[in-house]
Amino acid sequence: MNPRMLGATAARVLTQLRHDHRSIAMILVVPSVLLAVVYWLFENEALPPGAPRTFDRVGLIMLAIFPFVIMFLITSITMLRERTTGTLERLMTTPIHQADLLFGYGIAFSVMAALQSAIATGVAYWVFNLDIRGNGGYVVLVAVVNAVLGVALGLFCSAFARTEFQAVQFMPVVVIPQILLCGLFVARDHMNDVFHALSDWMPLSYSVDALQEIAKNADATDAMWRDFGIMGAIVLGLLALASFTLPRKSS
Repeated sequence: MNPRMLGATAARVLTQLRHDHRSIAMILVVPSVLLAVVYWLFENEALPPGAPRTFDRVGLIMLAIFPFVIMFLITSITMLRERTTGTLERLMTTPIHQADLLFGYGIAFSVMAALQSAIATGVAYWVFNLDIRGNGGYVVLVAVVNAVLGVALGLFCSAFARTEFQAVQFMPVVVIPQILLCGLFVARDHMNDVFHALSDWMPLSYSVDALQEIAKNADATDAMWRDFGIMGAIVLGLLALASFTLPRKSS
């Protein structure tokens, strides 16, 4: 990869985002607003003295789910627009390499994902008093990687859509099954064998497992780092696969 081409691509995408105020609001503000809704849902729950709040469990997992979903939507639609308007075709006539282009997009959206995750995690801790045993820095780290996972999956899925509506249709196929089987509603160990096996192949499961490790342990565990490594490998694999879709001509 060429660092200069990589940086130029990332700078171009960030410049476009800077002028798109609605996308910036969706990336930076919406996760915190949704987190507030989750907090208010459980605000009046009756708990015995010393019992953990439901928000501490559900809100923590939402720090992985919200960035994942939002970055998937924005990235897939933005990349599809680049394809259908001919921007990618024009870029492919320049000396830029496919990997430089895709990883440049990934870096640009990852910068926004990092800001998004840091803001949402700060709101969870400082506004809603999220109470877990682990270090908040690890929560931010997992949330950022999870948002980047949404970016990588969005870049990959955009290759199989022809319109923005088709890009959104990937939500019930790619995203919602992961939310259902990641361990939010039922612990993965309590699922039947079929669903448990399916969840093992879903990236969001490892994000939730990593956050649950952080919630239960004051220090980083080997299991957390393993889940974090799996997530990173999936991100790189999806970006590599997406790079093979770039030569496809838009209609």
